[in-house]
Amino acid sequence: MSVISHVCLGTADLARAFPFYTALLDELGLELRFHEPEQGWAGWMPRGADRPLVIVGRPWDGRAPDPGNGLMTALTARSRASVDRCHALALAAGGTCEGAPGLRPHYHPAYYGAYFRDLDGNKLCVVCHQPEGDA
Repeated sequence: MSVISHVCLGTADLARAFPFYTALLDELGLELRFHEPEQGWAGWMPRGADRPLVIVGRPWDGRAPDPGNGLMTALTARSRASVDRCHALALAAGGTCEGAPGLRPHYHPAYYGAYFRDLDGNKLCVVCHQPEGDA
């Protein structure tokens, strides 16, 4: 069981955010669970599992999304190559780099991660914890 039930990432424009997250989360093995543009949200889950759920949508209070300082969502990749692809996908879709893919041995010897912000400024990390190859 995952300790994480779901993560919500705010967006001001679901139509703009949807292709960004569709490509990124597909690379990570998540499939679209629902897409409700009229409600302003979409959600993805790992294939064959019901948690954790990654939701992208308008904030419930109707105010503008606001990525908090120090807040970051980290997503697990199965390989270092997938980390590289996710970073490239994010930048190609208009995201901004917060740290190129690479080893960060100060976290642990096999930590290979990349950091970026989505189109609304939410900070994301994609990380592989395996020494090399697929998990």
